[in-house]
Amino acid sequence: MTAAIRQYLVITGNYWAFTLTDGALRMLVVLHFHQLGNSPLEIALLFIFYEFFGVVTNLVGGYLGARMGLNRTMNIGLFLQIVALAMLAVPAAMLTVPWVMAAQALSGIAKDLNKMSAKSGIKLLVPDEQQGTLYKWVAILTGSKNTLKGVGFFLGGVLLMAAGFTGAVIIMVVALGLVWLASLFLLGQDLGKSKAKPKFREILSKSRAINVLSAARMFLFGARDVWFVVALPVYLHTVFGWDFWKVGGFMATWIIGYGFIQTMAPRITGDMEGKQPAVIWAAALALVPAGIAIGLTAGWSPQFVVVGGLLLFGVLFAVNSSLHSYLIVSYARGDGVSLDVGFYYMSNAAGRLLGTILSGWVYQAYGLEACLWISSGLVATAALLSLMLPERRPVTA
Repeated sequence: MTAAIRQYLVITGNYWAFTLTDGALRMLVVLHFHQLGNSPLEIALLFIFYEFFGVVTNLVGGYLGARMGLNRTMNIGLFLQIVALAMLAVPAAMLTVPWVMAAQALSGIAKDLNKMSAKSGIKLLVPDEQQGTLYKWVAILTGSKNTLKGVGFFLGGVLLMAAGFTGAVIIMVVALGLVWLASLFLLGQDLGKSKAKPKFREILSKSRAINVLSAARMFLFGARDVWFVVALPVYLHTVFGWDFWKVGGFMATWIIGYGFIQTMAPRITGDMEGKQPAVIWAAALALVPAGIAIGLTAGWSPQFVVVGGLLLFGVLFAVNSSLHSYLIVSYARGDGVSLDVGFYYMSNAAGRLLGTILSGWVYQAYGLEACLWISSGLVATAALLSLMLPERRPVTA
């Protein structure tokens, strides 16, 4: 086994462990606070700092990764997630909204440090001329991460029922702590550290391709989260009458399937690259939430329309997401890669922030159909922005 593959496995393992706790924590918070009687908008507000600090972290984290090394930023991310989880392992009386928001803020910082470090690290392990290999490695990392996030959703529902909120959090603290200790010894030193010390003003990208792709990413992820983060779990529980086990299990299954499709994206898209597949797949995706909204308005079976539409949305969204993840790593410069990747994932976090706020507010005020129409409009905007991406050579293995 080569040194590059060993490091890839360590990075992927770290990312996997973190993602399990991140997905489980998201489901724990949504279901627990819905059970306590909080409204959809109030639940959405619990995640505001999580998403807001994700925006800040990706900008600053890319700079820190180039200055300190990606091994350090990844391990810092793991440690901060442990602290965030520990903050929630307090008596129920202390779980006030400000306290939970603060813990979510720390978790948001941790998540994006970990994500930026993992995605940037892959760029450094694959030679520039092996774009096909890069696409496959990024697709595997991204897809497997989302599969495990789905497992985390399921795990969150199971732990909430089996151990209660506090017990579930303590179990995750112990497990992630062991992963963090292993990572301190196994992850390569100074991975991704820039040869030339970057200046702080360099956190903003000067590349037109990266700026356009980042804008498209923001609208793409806003389109997913505007109905997926708060509106959908609450809708499944209140309208379909599903219990927490069913809600967590369904959301988990969706994410797992979504992650599997992401790993298959290079086979699905073939050797297309650049703006052509980005435009085509985004345009196709924009039709799905609009179709679901039309079906619900027409009075068709909600179970058939929502569940079937969500499955189709997951397939198309997975391909779009995997294409974007590959393109940013491909476009990014070799020295100081984390600066470009950090800027891009700042836009990703901004999209999630936009979607999270809209998910709670729009669902509470106007219902799921309105969330779906907004989702369709956001994806259509991403497709139009993708027309501005540069053409690139076909991918070769």
